[in-house]
Amino acid sequence: MSDVLIEWIVGTASTLPRGMTFRRTWLLVACLICAGPPSAVADDDKPVENDFYKMISIDIPKEILLEAGGIELLPSGQLAVCTRRGEVWLVDQPFGESATDPTFTRFAHGLHEALGIVNRDGWLYVTQRGEVTRLKDTNGDGKADLYETVNDDWQISGDYHEYAFGSRFDHQGNIWVVLCLTGSFSSECKYRGWCLRITPDGKSIPTCSGIRSPGGIGMNAEGEMFYTDNQGPWNGTCGLKLLEPGKFVGHPGGNRWYDLPEVVKAMGPRPKEPESGSRFMVEAAKIPEYEPSAVLFPYGKMGKSASGIVCDTTSGKFGPFQNQMFVGDQSDSTVMRCFLEKVDGHYQGACFRFREGFTSGSLGMLMTDRGSLFVGGTNRGWGSRGTKPGSLDRIYWTGKMPFEIHEMRAKPDGFELTFTQPVDSKTAGDVHSYQLQTYGYIYQSTYGSPEVDQTHPTIVSATVGPDNKSVRLVVDTLKAGNIHELIVDGLRSANGQSLLHKEAFYTLNRIPKSN
Repeated sequence: MSDVLIEWIVGTASTLPRGMTFRRTWLLVACLICAGPPSAVADDDKPVENDFYKMISIDIPKEILLEAGGIELLPSGQLAVCTRRGEVWLVDQPFGESATDPTFTRFAHGLHEALGIVNRDGWLYVTQRGEVTRLKDTNGDGKADLYETVNDDWQISGDYHEYAFGSRFDHQGNIWVVLCLTGSFSSECKYRGWCLRITPDGKSIPTCSGIRSPGGIGMNAEGEMFYTDNQGPWNGTCGLKLLEPGKFVGHPGGNRWYDLPEVVKAMGPRPKEPESGSRFMVEAAKIPEYEPSAVLFPYGKMGKSASGIVCDTTSGKFGPFQNQMFVGDQSDSTVMRCFLEKVDGHYQGACFRFREGFTSGSLGMLMTDRGSLFVGGTNRGWGSRGTKPGSLDRIYWTGKMPFEIHEMRAKPDGFELTFTQPVDSKTAGDVHSYQLQTYGYIYQSTYGSPEVDQTHPTIVSATVGPDNKSVRLVVDTLKAGNIHELIVDGLRSANGQSLLHKEAFYTLNRIPKSN
């Protein structure tokens, strides 16, 4: 008999009326033993994230401080990991089942806070704070002996916050670089607060303005580039933003560089300044160049420091989330999942919790064709739940299907949810299984924002689809421009399981006009 059951029996017996005879008391206790404590059994059996996505925290030698800013898989099967310490490490046997299988060899050093790495034609292209550099081992000793500057058209001042995050190659062979503002508030150096494209021949193309403090950059399944920006001035909370050439993405601190002739040629005239104290979508209606976040991550609920971006293009090797995007959060040491759709030609969508427990603050990430997600971590300068100063974790799908909200799509009068498993039609069709509230953030020059403009719409109906894997929610009033926070606590799968993650946060920038 388990300790939990014994404690439960003793506790229950102690609450029985004093007037009951010894025999009657123990007859009742015997019946209770047969019935068992339902809540305790259910809690013991409740699935956890590791059942579906197993994590292996790779052992890093004590003499190496691996603050991974970027990760690349090489044709040799090694990982190349660039670090905030300005090094590049090669990791052998990264897919080993044991945390001690991988081994580390330093390939390069002397760089300046490397936050992006990609391989092409025998070269490693590394985005460091002041330039994109390419590295090569020409004599075959396993160490880079040739360092070449690809582009250094932007500037640095020595300010701590002047990060430069570099992408993988896009379909045209460009590397995209997003540049943090000076102090993450203003632009004291050329192109701070901008996104540049670095062409295969080393030229730079001014691409987007309005960057504040990026935490990562990556592509969706179509090859369009997105980055994460962090809470602060003009960013009420962290967000996932599309980098569409010619657009302004929110922070006007770097707009002084619109005066440069090459910027006028590539971008056109300077956009109108946003009004502090307004709302994102109010200003988007006034400023044609302004593209607000496709997904907002509610501050404190979905982390505090959005970071790396990857997309699942593994054709099912990573589970049921093909073509969805995964975003790290450095502060919470987590990875989130994002579903995006287009409404009126603009991206918007929902974010969901996905996996927690990374051993440092999630930063650089890589999704491999084999279906493994590598997450590198750091906590220097930024606190994180993960306690290690640096980390390299790998997660992979165990083959077991989690019960999750798969997609959340906006409709003119509500939302459509799809699920990874068939649902129980009774609980799925009960409006009381769902709770909905909405809120927004102030678009302002001061730091961050509280949740504002709260509403509490009523869910009028919940209709289960014929495939038993979708539910259509009709809502009495949607609020354009607000996050719609949906808690799905009462719904169960066809086999009685609760959702692994019950929360969904949809950034409803625009309400669809038709189904």
